[in-house]
Amino acid sequence: MQTITFEPKGVCARHMEIDVEDGIIQAVRVQGGCSGNLQGVSSLLVGMGVEEAIARMDGIHCGPRDTSCPDQLAQALKQGAQG
Repeated sequence: MQTITFEPKGVCARHMEIDVEDGIIQAVRVQGGCSGNLQGVSSLLVGMGVEEAIARMDGIHCGPRDTSCPDQLAQALKQGAQG
């Protein structure tokens, strides 16, 4: 199992950890940010393939920001896919 550790930028969340096994997301942990929303997003991601998760979340904006917590999760997954 691979654990991706990521420090998001431009969002309220401060730290993200994503467990991936055989290209499938097993667990997502986020510190900071909007607790209810991130718990929901994290729950929906479990069991989803990494590529599908990236396709669904990459480029999502939060208000006037050019990024969001889902977008930052996608960036974390991209970083993890690179090794």
